[in-house]
Amino acid sequence: MDSRKRSAGLAAAGMSGVLLLSACAGEGGLVPGLDGGGDLEEITIALIAWEEAVAVTHMWEAVLEEKGYDVTVAETDVAPAFQGVADGELDLYLDMWLPVTHHEYMEEHRGRIESLGSWYDNATLTLTVPEYMDDVQSIDDLPGHADELGGTIVGIEPDAGLTQVTREQAMPGYRLEQDFELETSSGSSMVAELDAAVLEEEPIVVTLWRPHPAYAQYELRDLEDPQGAMGGVEGLHSIGRSGFEEDYPELAEWIRNWTMDDEELASLQALTVGPGVTDPVAGARQWLAQNPVFLERTLMEDAEDLRF
Repeated sequence: MDSRKRSAGLAAAGMSGVLLLSACAGEGGLVPGLDGGGDLEEITIALIAWEEAVAVTHMWEAVLEEKGYDVTVAETDVAPAFQGVADGELDLYLDMWLPVTHHEYMEEHRGRIESLGSWYDNATLTLTVPEYMDDVQSIDDLPGHADELGGTIVGIEPDAGLTQVTREQAMPGYRLEQDFELETSSGSSMVAELDAAVLEEEPIVVTLWRPHPAYAQYELRDLEDPQGAMGGVEGLHSIGRSGFEEDYPELAEWIRNWTMDDEELASLQALTVGPGVTDPVAGARQWLAQNPVFLERTLMEDAEDLRF
């Protein structure tokens, strides 16, 4: 993705050879001007290329760089993100979904990561179709439209929590397995297929989630889920490596203060991952300049010297 060329690429294998260990970050000194001993100067933030994660990660990158931190954004996948935080090779991850989507990862690494609280409380996982598919209102309706849909549910990354929920809960729960295959690739590929289908008004069903900028770009319908197989409303949480709050006391306090409502998140996404965006950090800086109340609410008196 062109807008993230500044991000450091990160593969699951050999990750420890790419990133500085957080324990060594203290050699870079402390961020000046912070209370007490101050925070460590260097910080590495994991980024999974989901739209809300891209938006808020680059928002925090802009804030922290303005506050004097040396920020590395490490682009990775779901499992390596959690593993990296648990191993102490990544300092921070900002887009953990609970209680359903990332439950297995949380359980696997419990005791090796620090929860920093929830910043958004209206997230959902969905199976979604374009509005023009009038006869498809519920997941129950999908088997009757398997032929026109090519027997395919267009998904995202193979190890994503949304993929697991769709494959392990929704598909068996609604007996979709005999008529459909779940096609996995990436979030951007899913959106590309959705865009092509909507352009030609062709039938398509995709795995999607709220918040997502696709809802502002297209007229979409989240399918009713009478069994609740896709899970209920979830919260988006931040996590840090073991020892995060001790090493980053000021930042940990800011993150615990951090909340966003639907309007704030949608407007941030429009400037960071919306159509035509090439520089998400520049978009984040623009959003921060337009939202001083958010900064004051989140950083309190530490927002006084910030200029975007």
